[in-house]
Amino acid sequence: MSDDHDETSQEYDPASPEIPDGQPPLRSTAPQSEFTTSQVGFGVVVLLIGLAVTFGIPFLL
Repeated sequence: MSDDHDETSQEYDPASPEIPDGQPPLRSTAPQSEFTTSQVGFGVVVLLIGLAVTFGIPFLL
């Protein structure tokens, strides 16, 4: 992939899902993205449920 980007391209903004009029937005990868507190909280809840299923059910059996 080349580093040449059309000047009409816009930076990717995950907080604004609006489709641009010109070229598709430039994408960013997850490690560089900023996360909101609610997104982090949701991830923690999913982690806790996953750990409960993974270790809780076998422990009860």
